[in-house]
Amino acid sequence: MPGVLQAGPRASRGSEEPTSEERRRVLHALAEGGCVAPGAEADALLGASNEGVGPIEALIARRLRGEPLAWITGSVRFCDIRVHVDPGVFVPRPHTEALARRAVSLLPSAGIAVDLCTGSGAVAAVLASSRPRAAVIATDVDPVAVACARGNGVRALVGNLDEPLSPSLRERIDVITAVVPYVPTEELHLLPRDVLANEPRRALDGGRRGTTVLVRAAEAAGRWLRPGGSVLLEIGGDQAGELATTLANAGLWEIRVHRDGDEQDRAIEARRPDLRHSPGTAVAQAARLDGSSIYNPTSELRPDSTS
Repeated sequence: MPGVLQAGPRASRGSEEPTSEERRRVLHALAEGGCVAPGAEADALLGASNEGVGPIEALIARRLRGEPLAWITGSVRFCDIRVHVDPGVFVPRPHTEALARRAVSLLPSAGIAVDLCTGSGAVAAVLASSRPRAAVIATDVDPVAVACARGNGVRALVGNLDEPLSPSLRERIDVITAVVPYVPTEELHLLPRDVLANEPRRALDGGRRGTTVLVRAAEAAGRWLRPGGSVLLEIGGDQAGELATTLANAGLWEIRVHRDGDEQDRAIEARRPDLRHSPGTAVAQAARLDGSSIYNPTSELRPDSTS
């Protein structure tokens, strides 16, 4: 099944399991080094060592230098599938799983989905595994990320946002997803030091206010979605207002800001109107990522809105 990823064969130490003393030693080293979840990380590193990734001491040293855990172990669990993550590729975050599941719910069984800035291909892999009859295409400007996504069974193309897409897909796409760089340049220094030191800056830096690439992705959605098709963009901070205006100006309606359990904005969703069925206004509202309404609509955004 496409996107359901299993670890490849590795040299193994057989059925040897770490002893309780060994686990305590690894856990202590990680805790002393400042890891925020030393227990879970100890288990992951011991499992990787047992599968032949490398000696446990070497894996601990890599982690304490700040190397992402997924680069060391070679994979991460994402929406119940295992996604391989190569060194140098942005590691998919747990909070993105809700966006991926929402995208699955919007994608028809034999529809067309496009994942922009796919990175490891995690979101695209979830779409493909959940909708095996659908056509799922991904893009990324980084050839290393594209190679990683392809290794995860994703049909990935090298190029910036929508540039690699075939013109034959214009106004035919059911769902567009994008987890683009959206950390404001002026706030990069607030990220954890190991993230800044190891993960690719171009996968983090979203320019001034963090919306440079987000705006371009929103504008692309207006060009490629079919009538009735939807776009989901991951956002953060106070970016929802600017993106809602951009989406409305791109001709998209029914704009919804999704929040997580901590009431933080996590994604913005919009739909290209099907004029046979849609009213003449675009409704902006907030919703939880499980789809439940947080509050009633407080404003209407028309496609030509400039405010």
